[in-house]
Amino acid sequence: MRVAIVNDQRLATEALRRVVLSDPSHTVAWTAVDGEEAVKMCRQDTPDAILMDLVMPVMNGAEATRHIMQQSPCPVLVVTATVAGNYSLVCEALGHGAYDAVCTPSLGDRPVAEAGAKLLARLASVDQVSRHLGARTGPPKSATEDVPRRASGDASRVPLVAIGASTGGPQALDRVLSQWPAGFPAAVIVVQHIGVDFADSLAQWLRDRSQLSVKLAVHGDSPRPGTVLIAATNDHLVMAPNGTLAYRRDPVECPYRPSVDALFLSLANHWPRPSVAVVLTGIGRDGAKGLLKLRRAGWHTIAQDKSSSVVFGMPQAAAELDAAARVLPVDKMASHIADRVGL
Repeated sequence: MRVAIVNDQRLATEALRRVVLSDPSHTVAWTAVDGEEAVKMCRQDTPDAILMDLVMPVMNGAEATRHIMQQSPCPVLVVTATVAGNYSLVCEALGHGAYDAVCTPSLGDRPVAEAGAKLLARLASVDQVSRHLGARTGPPKSATEDVPRRASGDASRVPLVAIGASTGGPQALDRVLSQWPAGFPAAVIVVQHIGVDFADSLAQWLRDRSQLSVKLAVHGDSPRPGTVLIAATNDHLVMAPNGTLAYRRDPVECPYRPSVDALFLSLANHWPRPSVAVVLTGIGRDGAKGLLKLRRAGWHTIAQDKSSSVVFGMPQAAAELDAAARVLPVDKMASHIADRVGL
């Protein structure tokens, strides 16, 4: 994997270079000292991944990510001294299409591979997703052989809005959630492809911009009206047969963790009241198969349109499967969903 490093601090750049090269499968494509230089370098030589600092002179990392995703898109990993301390800028970068966020490794006296383990794991995730996408040579596999069984249980359970998102998701989530009032009658469950280190910052960022109660989902939580529960670990957030949320390690081989499909498929089996499911912007096909099953189970299904998506991969996959009853721009989703859940 060819990795570019964007950072205005020499010591940080050197530390990142050493971490990258500690894995023999990686090379350093180039380095840049600010966002503007990174945008130019990326146009000339697009790498397999970029390690992007946030606070830099000339052009910050969030703005650089926006330009890169528009002009020469590739996976951007935000690497910053403190993810929590820069959560607003991190969310901005993720909204523009950054893949994930991680703290800058501090080498100290530890072996480089050990000190940079989290960063190397993020790069491995990028590589796994890229290989997974590259291996798909035909149309998506049909789910017709695995029709969801009708769930059993209390049909009076609250209406539910299930949302899956990946690249560009935080900004899209903000544009939907911020339009709903505190008395929103439905429960909301969100699976956003994001590293576990950043989940709490994402919840805080959305909480600051919404009238709803936004929390990280805890094993055993029950969906409640007016509350947004966000997947908080690298395990899959699913609906258990008793109507509570749970985290599951399987399917282990899934390149997307947490997986939108895992949530949607569990809802098709275990939530007896057909509600609303949404696939937002994101790379790959996660969520399409699950959305199709939900539509067949009577749910109202929505995919984000191409014009408002940072990456049209996930919504496009859903549309190609005919899994989405409606394809909408993100700015029209909130009112449309509100009408469906009885606001």
